[in-house]
Amino acid sequence: MKGATVVIEKKVVQADFVETESQKEEFEVALSRLANQRGAQMPLLQETQRIYGYLPKELLERMAKALDVSLEELYSTATFYSQFSFVPKGEYTISICMGTACYVKGAGDILDDLSDILKIKSGETTEDKKFTLESCRCIGACGLAPVLKVNEEVYGRLNKKKSEKVLATYQKEA
Repeated sequence: MKGATVVIEKKVVQADFVETESQKEEFEVALSRLANQRGAQMPLLQETQRIYGYLPKELLERMAKALDVSLEELYSTATFYSQFSFVPKGEYTISICMGTACYVKGAGDILDDLSDILKIKSGETTEDKKFTLESCRCIGACGLAPVLKVNEEVYGRLNKKKSEKVLATYQKEA
């Protein structure tokens, strides 16, 4: 019996870890509060993601030590869930729903259009760190398809023109 070889291509992005004093303080509070609690991996990963917007390797190492687990175990937990990111995201994360209802109603065209405008592919961040573009499986607003989210704000019943207006709103703020 022959085995199958699966190759998964991933783009490795090197980013310098930078933190503000308030981020550092907030992380320390979360770490000290959760370090000795049973089942603290997920809450600590979520808190770190909330504070920094991603999971820096430097903090994963500190978390592993504080939780008395291997870095590999912590990384394994974090990679299982799509909510976690290991690279910094932009100030605005644009998530375009690719669930069945949204996809059938043109979400793929919206993703392509915004990709062209921002000059990045899905999963990438603009050079100025203002926008991250990504696709997601389902936002849970199928009745409003197609849908996109900018950070936590949901926009529905979109087409290319309406989605460009949504983007323009955030470009003005940026």
